[in-house]
Amino acid sequence: MSENCALRRANVLANHILQSPPHPSNNSLAREACLQYTPPEVNESYGFQVKEMRKLLDGHNLEDRDWLYGIIIQSNLFNRKERGGGKVFVSPDYNETMEQQREISMKRIMYFLENGVFQGWLTETSPEAELKKFALYEVCGMYDYSLSAKLGVHFLLWGNAIKFFGTKRHHEKWLKDTEDYLVKGCFAMTELGHGSNVKGIETVTSYDPRTEEFVINTPCESAQKYWIGEAAIHANHAIVISQLEINETNQGIHVFIAQIRDQDGNICPNIRTADCGHKIGLNGVDNGRIWFDNLRIPRENLLNSVADVSPDGEYVSAIKNPDQRFGAFLAPLTSGRVTIASCAIYSAKVGLAVAIRYSLSRRAFSAVANGPEVLLLDYPSHQRRLLPLLAKTYAMSFAANDMKMMYVKRTPETNKEIHVISMGLKALLTWHNMRTLQECREACGGQGLKTENRVGHLKGDYDVQTTFEGDNNVLMQQVSKSLFAEYVSCKKRNKPFKGLGLEHMNSPRPVLPTQLTSSTLRCSHFQKNVFCLRERDLLERYTCEVAELQERGKSREFSFLLSHQLSEDLSKAFAEKAILQAVLDAEAKLPAGSIKDVMGLVRSMYALICMEEDPSFLRYGYLSRDSVGDVRREVSKLCRELRPHALALVTSFGIPDAFLGPIAFNWIEANAWS
Repeated sequence: MSENCALRRANVLANHILQSPPHPSNNSLAREACLQYTPPEVNESYGFQVKEMRKLLDGHNLEDRDWLYGIIIQSNLFNRKERGGGKVFVSPDYNETMEQQREISMKRIMYFLENGVFQGWLTETSPEAELKKFALYEVCGMYDYSLSAKLGVHFLLWGNAIKFFGTKRHHEKWLKDTEDYLVKGCFAMTELGHGSNVKGIETVTSYDPRTEEFVINTPCESAQKYWIGEAAIHANHAIVISQLEINETNQGIHVFIAQIRDQDGNICPNIRTADCGHKIGLNGVDNGRIWFDNLRIPRENLLNSVADVSPDGEYVSAIKNPDQRFGAFLAPLTSGRVTIASCAIYSAKVGLAVAIRYSLSRRAFSAVANGPEVLLLDYPSHQRRLLPLLAKTYAMSFAANDMKMMYVKRTPETNKEIHVISMGLKALLTWHNMRTLQECREACGGQGLKTENRVGHLKGDYDVQTTFEGDNNVLMQQVSKSLFAEYVSCKKRNKPFKGLGLEHMNSPRPVLPTQLTSSTLRCSHFQKNVFCLRERDLLERYTCEVAELQERGKSREFSFLLSHQLSEDLSKAFAEKAILQAVLDAEAKLPAGSIKDVMGLVRSMYALICMEEDPSFLRYGYLSRDSVGDVRREVSKLCRELRPHALALVTSFGIPDAFLGPIAFNWIEANAWS
């Protein structure tokens, strides 16, 4: 350190301590006027019609979505607040206690009921009615995921269990009353000792032919029903998933209806409940625990679409294979996974809309001395943080829409494919949401910590998605096992591949170019080829490794466990290829023009960022080390090209201003002293 530099620092410290004015310096920056907020719309232009892009993204029921947005925004029940400049925002009141959050969540549900929001949610069965339900459910999730989770328990778990597991007598007795909230239901499957391993559930139900009743019992503490949404306070009935024992023979899991409270909310005899307590999020949901002390229920309370018990105690089922019977009981859970995946993408959209709008008005540092500060999104590093996630969110929106359409138009022939795709997309989309919210939180700096700005609290609320209705890691293992079974079956029967998107394996193995130019990397044919090559090669490696382990004496299940690394790579390849195909299909339907051009950029960004982030492209030699470098440079170029469209792309989400946080708009006025 030079003597002059040390002397100058000493003078600065002395002036600061003595509260004296600093000595003028030739190097000091000129003082600028106070910062002024400039709306992004002043300097940013829309290079395409955002309303048309929104139609593509939402895919269905735009008017119904806007209707529910309006119902929420206009009511003080949704914590409507005015901030700087008269801007209205709605979001849950995070200062409320857990008990208050639960109470207000139920009041909001009753408000929806009065306004006809749930009309047809269980009693109408057309694809149009199901799509409308999906759309309204997604809007609820953007406001408060506690609200969505409570509705999901009541309609998608309790209601759909009756709808799918039950028969006419159950439908007539329960569905309309459930839709009207005369019955409040919960879904008691998870236990303290068993979550993903549903076959291992310990609750036991036996049959008493003398009284024609089933007797439900919790035989040990690990068998207590745990994390049951609505069980702590609001539910008065429960779907109970239990082992069924008939004449001392275990027939596997079955589904029963049990009343746990009377209409006044009092716990029924032979039932004990307890609260699961405070959580890192979703505190508007009253998760509880349930014990059954030899609870007797009528024989008719067995949901008997798969199996039944006669009055004299004879067990009857058209499905003789216990494993197939077990699969039939779990099939209706697919609707929950479809909904979870689509809600995750709408949560990511909220986070990105807040973070990108903020980055288009917030400045930091100057590129030159005494120059203006630079917008956050004009920094290449900031673009790299947010724009690939934006492209992924777009791609996953199209995949979620395709999944919903496949679900509402399902047939017995497509059920298997929907089951596998919904598992893969549920895992990938919920993981993506959590990663996106974390990046958006950090990209907003300290403002991202404030709950009123939505992003941080969404993280806490949506975290549960990665483990409920199927732990993501377990689901991805099941995806790989399904692909394994399909591969082995087709090879054994010498039949072509059909379904699960594996038809590309009937064609010759694609050969990739060794030199990857910019035009090659952005070519949809190249992108599809490299994704198909990855999936094909990983599936072949996986089946080969499992077969080798079995030849060495390992059991099939243990061989699967030992091959977990290839399993993880394969399931990711499957899901990411399905997402790419959804984008390609959406893009192919577009006429030439600005939207198609931007979609091409989004699709290329999605494909290339997947290549950059997945080590398997390099690990297994699909791309060379030089090619991976080419991909990385192309992603940076795409960031620069997508930057002018950033505002238009988040505006196309169609999310009302009121659903975003104050920092998405005039963050100076929103934090003013007044």
